Parts: sequence; C-alpha cells; structure tokens
Amino acid sequence: MTYPEVLEYMFSSFPMFHRIGTSAYKNNLDNSLLLDKETGFSHKKFRSIHIAGTNGKGSVSHFLASILQSAGYKTGLFTSPHLKDFRERIKINGICISEKDVVEFIEKYNIFFQKIQPSFFEMTTAMAFDFFAKQKVDVAIIEVGLGGRLDSTNIISPILSIITNISYDHTDLLGETLEKIAAEKAGIIKKNIPVIIGETHHSTRGVFLQKSQECDSQIFLADHHFSAQYSFHTTDHKQLFNVYKNGKLFFDNLKTDLLGNYQSKNIPTVCQAIEVLVNQGIAIKREQIYEGFLNAASKTGLKGRWQILGEKPLIICDTGHNEAGISNVVEQINCTPHKHLHFILGLVKEKNLNKILPLLPTKNVTYYFTKPNIPRSMDEKVLCNEAFSHGLVGKTFATVSQAYEEAKRSANENDFIFIGGSTFVVAEII
Repeated sequence: MTYPEVLEYMFSSFPMFHRIGTSAYKNNLDNSLLLDKETGFSHKKFRSIHIAGTNGKGSVSHFLASILQSAGYKTGLFTSPHLKDFRERIKINGICISEKDVVEFIEKYNIFFQKIQPSFFEMTTAMAFDFFAKQKVDVAIIEVGLGGRLDSTNIISPILSIITNISYDHTDLLGETLEKIAAEKAGIIKKNIPVIIGETHHSTRGVFLQKSQECDSQIFLADHHFSAQYSFHTTDHKQLFNVYKNGKLFFDNLKTDLLGNYQSKNIPTVCQAIEVLVNQGIAIKREQIYEGFLNAASKTGLKGRWQILGEKPLIICDTGHNEAGISNVVEQINCTPHKHLHFILGLVKEKNLNKILPLLPTKNVTYYFTKPNIPRSMDEKVLCNEAFSHGLVGKTFATVSQAYEEAKRSANENDFIFIGGSTFVVAEII
C-alpha cells in the first residue's frame, strides 16, 4: 500500500471522534489493552509523561518536549488532533513519523485491526507507542485524546502525570459538572507516581487531592508555587514573561515563540514539571529551559496557537474551541490594537451555543459564519441564526476558504482578521 492509500484506509475504516463525534468514543480500555499486547507492550520500553486537561495540554506538551530536546534527550511527542497531516500526531525531536513507518505499521497489524475493530485513536495510540519503542526514545510526552480515565493512552505507567486545568468541554461524555469532569481526568493519576495540577479550582481541588491520596501520589499544585507575569510582545514576534516561585523572581525575561497571553497559565505548570523531573534525576540546565521556551514552536512544529498568518491587515488564528479557550482568545483580541475586527467563526455540532456565543465581541466586528469540512461541523446558517440572537452580525459562507477570501477582500490594512472557534477551521486556513 502507498501512504495515500493507507490514509484513505485509516480515515474510512476506523471510527474517528474528531470527525464523527461520540459514536467513535469507546468507554473502556479493552481494545487498547489488546493492541498493547499484540504490539509487544511497547509502552513499557520508554519513559513517559502523561498530560491531561481541558485546555493547555497541547501547549504544555510542546513546551516540555522542546525543553527536553534542548537538554539533549531523544523526545517523543504524541498529540491530537492533527491540523494538516496525520503524521503530526507522532513526532520525535520535532520530526514527524515517516510515511514508510505509518504504512508498515498498518500493513503489519491490519488483520488484527479487522478482528478487534479499534477506533482511530486506539489504533493511532498503538502506532505511537510502537514507534517510540522501536526508535528508543529517552522519554515521550503523551497527551490524552479525551478525558483521562478511559482514554486509550491511560495504559501507560508514566514518570509524571500532569493535569493542566478543568473547564467545560465534551460534557456529554465526561459529565455536566466540573467535579465530574475532574474525576474523569483524575483517572490518569497512578499509584506512587507524582502528579501536577496546573490550575487549581475550589470545586475540583478536592477531587485531585482525594485521588492522589488514594494512589499515594505526591501532588503539586503548580499555581500555588509558580506564577508567570506577562511583560510584552517583542518586535521579533516573541513573548516575554517574568516567572516567580513562591513570590521571588525565578526566571527573568523568559522568552517564548508561543504568543498567546494564555501561556501565562501554562508556563507555571511547565516550570513545576521541570522541577519534579530534575528531582527525579533528569538533567536539565537553566539555559536549556530558556532555549526550550524560546523555541517551543520551532523545535516541535506546533501551529495554531495565536499564530500570526499575516500583517496589514493583521491575520491571526487560534485553536481555542471551548468556553475557557474562547474566553482567553477574546481577551487577547480585545487587547490587540485594530480598527475593525473580521471574525471567521465555525463550530462543531455539540458545542453549547448559549455558553459560547455570549463570550464573543459584539462591537466593531463583522462575523463570517462558516463550517469546517467534517461531518461534525455545525451548519453555518444554524450558527448564524443563533449568533444573531446574541447580537452577532455577519454573513454565512459554505466553506472556510470562501469566508477567508471575503474577509481579506473586506479588510483594510489596519483591521484584524481572526480565524477560530474550531481546530478544524484553523486547520483549513494554515
């Protein structure tokens, strides 16, 4: 089989949550365990760091991968979803798995796949673990796909577990309350393995404390020790922070190529993780931490996090797609100088519009309502009608590219074009 043939086979044969939604979700680890056994328990052949959370887990994963790479470690990185190419999900030192390795894995286990009928994410997780084991990585950063307790990645025994934060997302699967969502994500906490909670919340803190006690796991509340105070954006499109530990300056002028202001919430989590890893004997020098933060996107290939696509007019995209993520994005939009805002917006069907739409700006803005090219996408006319009832005014476009072209035609050089609402909208632009 050729790589294009394998892609067609994977996308058509394995139920894919990010395309079709809940019907692809498996509420047990049965297939993951069967795949693990079939592939020789590959996850046991490398050290791993497990990362869950509603928002920030992608940025934290890439920050950590970049820092470990800077420290000289052969670093695996497993994230989802991909934006342009399936191979983005599985990387070593920022380099995607080869087309040849993808083809060989599918051909080798194809008969077994037909037997157990795994989901797309179950199959992809097994591929990542198999690849990292064969390539003998020093450590792999493993990001959960959804939730934690029943996520396909949750068969690993990591050296560190991280839960970035808890907000409302996938409530149909994870629960309607923050406590229930937290309980699902707390499922990655393992016996005698330290866990870091990035952002603490009064309604979820007890869930994590109880689970860590049950597992005899040392727990670190990152935001109780570290804080990152935003300074400014530099002329070379970097962002500066001063990081404090227990009230004292710890990293001054910490520079990063990830430009979202919301990185101030992720940096303390990363700093706490580095401290725990160093205490475990993983050698990381101070200058390597600076280097890793500075080159996080360039070392790992991360895209879609407040990514600048153009200037005059300013064009920026961001993959924030739930309440907390969109709230962070709108806050930064409001802080970004511009004459008029052109907002290209597309969502997936299961989003709660009554919670998302009130967060969006209503003044000095034109909306371009559209839909990404996936089965889960919300019809642009439905989105437009609901948006109008919340004071959002604009036109509908059948495709993201049509919306983008119209926004560029309409915008003046001092305007601001923003693309977001869904990872899949951003994927079609970049």
